[in-house]
Amino acid sequence: MNERIIPVVMPKWGLSMKEGTLTEWHVKEGDTIEVGQIIMDVETDKIASEVEAPDAGLLRRCIGQEGDVYGVQALLGVLAPDDVSDQDITSFIASYQEPATDEGNDYEKQTAYQYLDTNAGKIRYSYRQGEGKPFVLIHGFGGDLDNWLFNIDTLNEKGPVLVLDLPGHGQSTASTEALTIELLSQSVVDVMTANDIHKAHLVGHSMGGLICGHLALTHPDIAHSLSLIASAGLGTDINTHYIHGFVSAQNRRELKPILQLLFADPALVTRNLVDDVLKYKRLDGIRHLLDTLSAHLFKETQQRSVISEQLDQLSLPILTLWGEQDLVIPSQHAASLTKANIHVLSAAGHMVQMEAASAVNAAILAHTQ
Repeated sequence: MNERIIPVVMPKWGLSMKEGTLTEWHVKEGDTIEVGQIIMDVETDKIASEVEAPDAGLLRRCIGQEGDVYGVQALLGVLAPDDVSDQDITSFIASYQEPATDEGNDYEKQTAYQYLDTNAGKIRYSYRQGEGKPFVLIHGFGGDLDNWLFNIDTLNEKGPVLVLDLPGHGQSTASTEALTIELLSQSVVDVMTANDIHKAHLVGHSMGGLICGHLALTHPDIAHSLSLIASAGLGTDINTHYIHGFVSAQNRRELKPILQLLFADPALVTRNLVDDVLKYKRLDGIRHLLDTLSAHLFKETQQRSVISEQLDQLSLPILTLWGEQDLVIPSQHAASLTKANIHVLSAAGHMVQMEAASAVNAAILAHTQ
């Protein structure tokens, strides 16, 4: 097989993606593609997103058809220099096979969900093994581990990655009627300890950033570094219209415009994403749990817990990342830590780790190397 031929495949995002819909090509046959260039749009059962080219080259064939559904790693296109013959391209396509079954089984085994009983409830998590210092990824209010769909694989190239659903979120249960930052933070420590992780690069989004900061302040030896993404706890301002709307929404019509506040591009909020969140919110006790957690975190239009001054006293590398178009927590909070490495990314909103995943991943890896 000609080693100069490079396949363009359906990406695998996160732990559970099995297939995706190729909704649109942004390139055509004969185009020269650069690494990082947007080449197509893909929609999964979680979210729609642009796909960046991992390799550079001349696009010789577009095989995937817009509107069709393909399994992960399915062949969608072919890159090759113009001196590679059409016959070689055709032979490559005919003989292409998805990754070997053994490799697939290893991947599935490694990324399978596990559960841990803690004082705060039964916690769902996944621990991806690897070489290097581990990363622990902590999601925000009302989120789950799928908020890290576009970050897990890249970070795993540099170290093990632990992701979890906080108590009362995703598929984790809560053994209490009132969650606090202290209780949520301890649940993270419990999962880390169960997996023999004593120190890690802590990466937190929104409320997860506040949890990362709280852990660094209360467990001085737990963090190699902090990466705080659109983080709570760095200023008082917050869009409580989003918070109250998320808690109270009972149907698609109410919930969809609330979820769209999370993104600079509201088209990224798919029907499946809305349905998944509704399914979670309709679980017994979740409305009360979110209500009490909201009251713990916020008072009227402000955050109750601001820890930026305390974090500034730490001799710990801290990165703040924000989407310039964040409609939930103002991007100006990124500069609240005087010694932090600051990145504010245009054309991204509160879910900046999803909308600008490549830039976020690159910033985290540079910060933690």
